[in-house]
Amino acid sequence: MVKNNALALVLSLGIAFPLSAAAADTLVKFSGGIGVHPVSNVSGTATNPPTNSIFPEVTRNIVRGVNPAGQIWVIDNLKANVKVDGSIRVDGRGLLLAGGNNIGLNAGASVFATLSCAVPPALTTFTLHSTDSVTGVPLAANGDFRINDVLDTAPPAPCINPVLLIRNKNGQTWFAAGIQDLETDNDD
Repeated sequence: MVKNNALALVLSLGIAFPLSAAAADTLVKFSGGIGVHPVSNVSGTATNPPTNSIFPEVTRNIVRGVNPAGQIWVIDNLKANVKVDGSIRVDGRGLLLAGGNNIGLNAGASVFATLSCAVPPALTTFTLHSTDSVTGVPLAANGDFRINDVLDTAPPAPCINPVLLIRNKNGQTWFAAGIQDLETDNDD
């Protein structure tokens, strides 16, 4: 009986430690996504009646120095896992145009991922770590995509105030952003 208990303990420890080690090398996770809105703010007074010579002030939705796409995009779902060594897996669903003449289409786009981390002590500058921006991953007709790559440089551990952007291969503007998963007991 003692040998069986000892064997069970050794087996359970052997199984538990690799799982916890695998979870420990996760740097940051994202669960859910936000599609881009190119304009983050409009201010000023429009003329009455409106003329073509005076426009309100428009603030573009620039995130961490990355320009927004020129049109609104939506994303149905996004899950991403970034490891300490810089390996990254992103599964996106339904990344499609949400406006203009091509609404509901993928615009023939290919995408890549960029992880941004704040730089201490001021946390007002950021490092950008990207997957292959030359090739990218083509969006399926329904806007689905999968990125399984390694970032060009390993991000700092910890990555302070992480932001994940899904970007257009051609214009390198951002289409969607990940929502950080703050749960501590997630599975990969």
